[in-house]
Amino acid sequence: MSRLKITLRVDFDSDHAIGPGKVALLEKMRDSGSLSQAARDLDMSYRRAWQLLASLNQTFREPLVLTATGGSGGGGTTLTEFGEAIVTAYRQFEKETNARAEKYFGSMLKTVSTQREGTRRSITRTQRSPATAAARRATSR
Repeated sequence: MSRLKITLRVDFDSDHAIGPGKVALLEKMRDSGSLSQAARDLDMSYRRAWQLLASLNQTFREPLVLTATGGSGGGGTTLTEFGEAIVTAYRQFEKETNARAEKYFGSMLKTVSTQREGTRRSITRTQRSPATAAARRATSR
């Protein structure tokens, strides 16, 4: 059986948002210490990872990530305290939201169709509920 899962994107305004992709990138950068490794781990191009990082840097007034250029000592990335706070807040909000989804929709999970996408289901006249049939008759008069 499937589990409910809410996918969140937090819009700070019409131009600034954070969602699962940016948070995953921050987490992978934190874990690997490298933007390029984080991009590889997420099966994302290095260019796309840089775009997401630039977007994050434009969203907030303080940096989420500190970067060091390569060289003999090698480069790397480190999440700032603020970057860690963003990841923590997002993951906690996601956890709480998923718990609420379970509360409101969990009992309906067993009614989710097992048909594959693209398969059309139609309701025949005999399958309609009596209330639907009555409403249909009332509007056609």
